[in-house]
Formats: sequence, structure tokens, C-alpha cells
Amino acid sequence: MNRKNFKAPYYAVLFSYQRGKDLEGYMDMDEKTLELAKGMPGYLGHEFAGDGAAHAIFISYWKDMESIENWKRNSTHKKAKSKGKTQWYQWYHSQISKVEHSAYNEL
Repeated sequence: MNRKNFKAPYYAVLFSYQRGKDLEGYMDMDEKTLELAKGMPGYLGHEFAGDGAAHAIFISYWKDMESIENWKRNSTHKKAKSKGKTQWYQWYHSQISKVEHSAYNEL
């Protein structure tokens, strides 16, 4: 992902979480939803930090709120969210932020 090409304003969806103990089907769905998101109109990129055992943060970047709303309505994404709530996560926190300014510097 090359954030230096992102033109503000754009949006960041921050998904912070801790995985639970019952992860049956998690890895397959994780790969599937990531590939689907990459193909969605308005998707700009993503980044990930952490291991998920203690804490992890997944950030996806989007052109506009319409793109995020379209992703939220995706049936596979809805299934993943449902399993996350009932099985895969001990806790999660989701936020949407509008990026008004972004500076990129190579050192």
C-alpha cells in the first residue's frame, strides 16, 4: 500500500480487536473478506498491526462514505461481522474517521 498517493479527504475505518478462543472458519473468512474489499469501488488500501491474540488493529482506507456504506452492505461482510460478534472476538471497536490532511515523507 502506498499512502502517498491518497488524496485527502478520504476515510479510514479502524477496527481494533482481540480474538477469542473459537476461531473455526476465521482465517478463511478473513482472507475472503479482504479479497472482496480489495475489489470494492472506493477501496484504497489497508494496513494491520498486532497479532490479534492480545490486541490488533486493522485499518482500511476508502475514497468516501458511500464506498464504506457499500462495503457494509456486502452479504459476505455481513456474515463475517455476525460470526465476529458471536464467536471470533472477545471484544472489538470500530471507528470511521475522515482524513482531512495527510503528509508523507521519505527519510
